[in-house]
Amino acid sequence: MSWLSRLLAALRPAPTTAAVPAVLPAVAPAPLPLVTAAQLRQLFPRLADPGAWAAALAPAMARYGITTPARRAAFLAQIGHESAGLTRLVESLDYAAERLVPVFGAHRITATQAAALGRKPGRPAQQQAIANQVYGGAWGLQQLGNVELNDGWRYRGRGALQITGRANYTRCAAALGVPLETLPACLETPTGAAEAAAWWWANHGCNALADTGDFSALTRRINGGLTGLAERVALLNQARVTLAA
Repeated sequence: MSWLSRLLAALRPAPTTAAVPAVLPAVAPAPLPLVTAAQLRQLFPRLADPGAWAAALAPAMARYGITTPARRAAFLAQIGHESAGLTRLVESLDYAAERLVPVFGAHRITATQAAALGRKPGRPAQQQAIANQVYGGAWGLQQLGNVELNDGWRYRGRGALQITGRANYTRCAAALGVPLETLPACLETPTGAAEAAAWWWANHGCNALADTGDFSALTRRINGGLTGLAERVALLNQARVTLAA
């Protein structure tokens, strides 16, 4: 070897022995949100701010295990019915006089009381008095923990699943970590309504009922009966399609 060849060989860098991976390590994809603004817009066309609702619902659903396709579809269908597509977060007691007894039962409001308090031509419903009647008395004390005269009105249905009654409000406030006196206003916001609905759902066994596919039993757990079942089922079927798209 000539002196020039020896010099070039000496100057040439030594080959590296470090292994070079043939394929870069895989990066796990970010989990998809449990519900998106586009999905909510499709499910609830009258919803004013689907982005705010998606931002509130997705973490609440994750926190309370509402994560499988069956649970997500059932949850969205039920809150959609209870809140008129997430557009009504405070219960309306604007009932016509003739509707009060069929809706609430004669054991909670008599025909005479309904005639005096319900809406009639030229006369609005006395909503506060209706709430205190149908959510008060012995029934309200036993079923809802309403102990003060105005508790029926103060703790009427609010949120996406219409949390109702002093006892439910008290438990909900503790779960969400907010004072009882501020909970009514909290339930009228997307974040508060979503958290409260997901908490109530999980703590009343609704995930397990959704897993069974018994939507009628799930509706009874939420509603106490089968009111609005046809609309709830229609929303369920639509939610299944929307979430799978």
